[in-house]
Amino acid sequence: MNYRTSNAAGWLKQGLRKAAGLVALTVAASALLTGPVSAQTAGTPKELRIGYQKYGTLVILKARGTLDKRLAEKGIEVKWTEFPFGPPLLEAINVGSIDVGTTGEAPPIFAQAAGADLVYIGNEPPASGGEALLVLKDSPVKTVADLKGKRIAVAKGSNANYLLVKLIENAGLKFTDVEVSYLAPADGRAAFESGRVDAWAIWDPFYAAAEKQLNVRVLADGKGAVSNYQFYLSSRPYAEKYPEIVKILLEEIDRVDQWGLQNNKEVAKAIAPLIGVDLPIAELAAGRLGYGIRPVTPKVLESQQNIADKFFELKLVPRQVRVLDALPKEAKKN
Repeated sequence: MNYRTSNAAGWLKQGLRKAAGLVALTVAASALLTGPVSAQTAGTPKELRIGYQKYGTLVILKARGTLDKRLAEKGIEVKWTEFPFGPPLLEAINVGSIDVGTTGEAPPIFAQAAGADLVYIGNEPPASGGEALLVLKDSPVKTVADLKGKRIAVAKGSNANYLLVKLIENAGLKFTDVEVSYLAPADGRAAFESGRVDAWAIWDPFYAAAEKQLNVRVLADGKGAVSNYQFYLSSRPYAEKYPEIVKILLEEIDRVDQWGLQNNKEVAKAIAPLIGVDLPIAELAAGRLGYGIRPVTPKVLESQQNIADKFFELKLVPRQVRVLDALPKEAKKN
């Protein structure tokens, strides 16, 4: 069956109707939970292995230490591992190196296309201003359309990868009209600074660091082009075996989100040393975060499916992805 967007409306709408209200774990009540889960029925793991990046609520949660303390009372150790961007983090979940983590919109699509057995367990609200396409201030490039035939750095499979796709498309260009260099954030910055690429598609805090440390100009950010949701994902086996631990994780994310929403400067102070950036950079990035974990709604799923279809159309992923396959089992039954 061909699942391209033009032919996918039927199954997607049907699937979204079935999934409505049950599409993800929420903080108070989870689609994975039908009631209290005891240690006898689900078991208690010895550890919860979390993958995080230099961005998002998980960094704040690690800095605050509230999850570590709560799970320690149950004899569970929290192990934190930092990743440079989303795709390696999801690969680590897929191979069993970590249990849960957070990424932007595009990495789950690439992971599903590679056969990863992941589940969406929640998302933060849109943070469109948290990523951008940058050029050096003295660049002759004035608009995205001026990038035709130019070189652009971006991390493959990252949220900025989709940002770049949409900005190029919105400028009336084809993706093949530009030369894309797929580089991890550190390598992308080096290529950008040295002039080996003409533009750089990047997200916070790397974006904020470039604004503070380099002589850059924002050609376009994500506003009006992308949503830039941040997703929480788990390996399906872990989420189904330990739903109570996932529920606790989401509760603590919600609490730290509510605190962060009211304490932006304190957030910056907490995460700056943890992610290795100066305080002004952390403040700028923290101000563009989306705070407030939510269930993965049909609207969000439809947005994800559009991304999946676009990547398949551009042959950036090897096969069509059906986003509904990454829902918790209970959500797919209803």
